[in-house]
Amino acid sequence: MKLLFIFLFMVFFHFAIAQNMQSNDIATIKSCRAASNDAIARHDVDGIAKYWLDDFVQIIGRGVYQTGKDSIAASWKTLFKSNPQIGYVRNPNEIVVSDNDTLAWERGTWIGIHSYSKGGNYAAMWIKRNGTWMLKAELYVSLKANKQQ
Repeated sequence: MKLLFIFLFMVFFHFAIAQNMQSNDIATIKSCRAASNDAIARHDVDGIAKYWLDDFVQIIGRGVYQTGKDSIAASWKTLFKSNPQIGYVRNPNEIVVSDNDTLAWERGTWIGIHSYSKGGNYAAMWIKRNGTWMLKAELYVSLKANKQQ
């Protein structure tokens, strides 16, 4: 009976630690997303790109895609210069961390401000590298046309 109690305690303890680690990872990813939103609001491309891996892939709401952190950062700089009022806000609805704590899935909605679109849905893939969550890919789908653009 004592061994059974020890075994059950160890299983519960392991589960509790795993749940706490996932909660911390989810909170970290939410914090990164909030900081990225803030960087977009300030038109700070370096602040946006600091969460991207070098081989980052981004598909914007119209279906146009780019690969590579430097290339995508250059596009953001061009966008901000050509449209100083533009902005985007991403609102995560769900973040799921893999059972080995190395990958995460984020999905939510996005809002476009002075953009070709008023917003839609998005998904993102996060990878934990050396204890830091970084974006591998983002997919945006425009679902709210902006008739003024």
